[in-house]
Amino acid sequence: MNSNQQNSDHWLVRPSTIRGLWIGGSILLALTVFLQFFIKIKGYFVVDGWLGFGAVFGFLCCVAMVLVAKGLGRFIKRDDNFYQGGNSDD
Repeated sequence: MNSNQQNSDHWLVRPSTIRGLWIGGSILLALTVFLQFFIKIKGYFVVDGWLGFGAVFGFLCCVAMVLVAKGLGRFIKRDDNFYQGGNSDD
């Protein structure tokens, strides 16, 4: 890949940007969990007041959504040539 091609890429697909977003997101997540030591979270239920509950719950929901999407994709998947027909009355 030459430098002209690399410069014309969208900024969100550049490896340096992706790495920076991962680092920034990880720092932000760690900061929000760390701040729970100083800011008392009063949850509606008992478990949602636990330290790091939002981070763990968000991660588990994300994993669940990916697994459901993969399962749904297997369920409704069609062959690659499904719309190219085979028996048509043209």
